[in-house]
Order: sequence, then structure tokens, then C-alpha cells
Amino acid sequence: MLWKYELTSSMDDSLILSKNSIDHYKKRKGGFGMNKYKIAVLAGDGVGPEVVPEGVKVLQAVSRATGDFGFVADEFPWGSEYYFKHGQMMPDDALDILKGYDAIYLGAIGHPDIADHIGVGQIIFKIRQGFNQYVNLRPIKLLPGIDCPLKNKGMADIDMLFIRENTEGEYGNIGGTFMARTSRETVLQTNIFTRFGTERAMRYAFEQAKKRTGKLTSVTKSNALKHSMVFWDEVFADLSEQYPQVQTRKVLVDAMAMFMVLKPEQFDVVVASNLFGDILTDLGAGLQGGLGFAPGGNINPEKAFPSMFEPIHGSAPDIAGQGIANPIATVWAGQMMLQHLGEDRGARLMMSAIEQVCAEGKVKTPDMGGCNSSTEMADAIAKKVAELAKMA
Repeated sequence: MLWKYELTSSMDDSLILSKNSIDHYKKRKGGFGMNKYKIAVLAGDGVGPEVVPEGVKVLQAVSRATGDFGFVADEFPWGSEYYFKHGQMMPDDALDILKGYDAIYLGAIGHPDIADHIGVGQIIFKIRQGFNQYVNLRPIKLLPGIDCPLKNKGMADIDMLFIRENTEGEYGNIGGTFMARTSRETVLQTNIFTRFGTERAMRYAFEQAKKRTGKLTSVTKSNALKHSMVFWDEVFADLSEQYPQVQTRKVLVDAMAMFMVLKPEQFDVVVASNLFGDILTDLGAGLQGGLGFAPGGNINPEKAFPSMFEPIHGSAPDIAGQGIANPIATVWAGQMMLQHLGEDRGARLMMSAIEQVCAEGKVKTPDMGGCNSSTEMADAIAKKVAELAKMA
């Protein structure tokens, strides 16, 4: 079943489920002068169906508060339950369906009875590579009122932006198995680094560094990986000459893990390969208080294809169904989506609401040391959106 959520600034608090076509929506809402977007919603597995509606709720509140934009958000029932029925995580024509959308809002993928490489490979990697989402964007920022696990570190010390190359590297799916399940079994997993792919991710990082503090760190392991990471360093050095205003440094990945704990304030924008970026941003989530605060964007900067926004916490089957998952990562991912779509005013309002709710500390999910539900947290943020909009 495909349901369509219509979200506009003129609606009340409830979502209206409608089977109206996009064309009818545009015709009916065209006179309001607002931007209109088509969003594909993949709530997915585990806590995904619990936190995604809360993210949609806050997006609706921002739409009402600003009057700048409206949504048609179509939900697709793809993921593990779809796999159990059809033998695959999503249909063969999924990318053809999704490519007509402005963005994708993903909840979580993963089930204890399905191998991780199947779930991730058939949805997340397929979408990232199929839609040329070659930048994985991860803000690592400690929110006000949230305890940092590092001694004597606070908000001023934890504020990084990771740019992770998202389609090549260690996750390029190049390799194979020879004489499987025998004593001579041999497995090859080959990294793939192209100048084109590496350079475009790094260039995006340089541009982000220009917008922030002008500091950019490249994560490498060229002391051991004498082909892929030496190449990575060469491309970074070549691009550095084109950006003389950006202060650059390169740090070995093992040292980077140590420095992120000991001296996180040293880092602002960081660029890393697929695997290194994946690992280090989970460490970053720990620095900002946990995976419940960690959003991510899979970006096609040219907007030739839809970009995908998600919390990075996974399906969390241990707490699924309890309604206690922290929705802040999902809400923040929605904020990143607004920013990508060019809705800067709505994105600023949404981020301010998240920060103020955290700073006040009146509503806390269990991972924050409280006893509030996912819904209560999202309600507090949505209410704060309305309050801040009236004050503006």
C-alpha cells in the first residue's frame, strides 16, 4: 500500500492521508505561492517506523510556521518485511520510482534475521550508487544541554563536519570468493579509487571549508596502503593548490581516532574515504552524546538525482516497538533535507528548535537520562518551532 501525506503550511496538526495525484496537489495548492516538494519516505525497519513519523511531524510544523513550502510525502513499504514477502528489499524498478522525487527520507534498515550486507546492499548502497550520492555529509556537533562523554569538553570543542566519499573506496563491491566453503577458500575484496570520484568528494570538502573556518583535514593511511591512500594524498595535495585560502593537514586514520577523543577542537571540516569516514563518524556520534543525535545526508550536489537523509543509528531492534527511540537524529536529518532543498529559513528555525529543546532539558528520552517517548520529544520540538516563529 502506498499512502500519500500532504503537508502544507495551511493544514492543521493532523496528517491527511490522500490518494490524490501529484498533479492534483499542484493544481490545488498552486495559488499559495509556496515551494512544493515531493518526498519519498522509506521508514524501513525497527525503530524507523517510529521515528520517521515524528520527523515528518516537525517538518509539518516548520511548513505551517514559515508558509514557505509544502510537501507531498509518499511512503514506500520497502525493507525487511518486504524482503520476507518478495525475497528482495525493494522492487526492481525502485530507482525508477524514486528518481522523480526531490529527496528521500530514510528511517533505518536492518533485521536480525537478514544478513547485514543484504539489507544495506539492496537499499542503501543501491540508492547511494544509483543516484550518484557521492557525498556523505555528517555534522558532528554537541547540542546545548547534552552531556559530552569527554572530560572538560563542551559545545565549542565538538563541532565538525565530515565529508565521506560515498560511492567508491572500500565499499565498491569489487571482489569475489574462490573455492567457497573449502580448506582452500580464498576471498578478495578490492578497494576502488578513481581520480574523478576522489576529486569530486574532496572538492566538495574544500568548498565547505571555505564556508566555515577555512580548515580542512584529510584522513589517510598512506604509511601502509601504498597505492590507494598514497593516491588519495596526491589528489588532496593537487586540490590544495587550487584552494590557497584553505588551511590543510593530513592525519593517519588511527591517529585521527585518538585525536578526536583527546583534541576534538582541532578539527572542523574533515574529508575521508568511505570506510574510514564510516568508522570515524560513529566515533563522532559518541562525542555528541550518542547515535540518537547523529543525522546524515547522502548528497548528489548537482541535484541531478534525489539526495537521501537519514539518522545513522540503524534499526535498533533491542528497543523497537517501545516508542522510546530518540527522534532527534531523524528530525535533524529532516533539517538537513530542508537545507539541501534551499529552504534556509525553515532549516534555521528547525535547528534552533532542536537546540532550545535540548538546552531546556525538560523533555528527555531514555538515552538522555529521561523517561519521555519519541512522540513527546518530537511534540516538544514542533511546539518550539511554533513559538520561535511567533517571536521572529
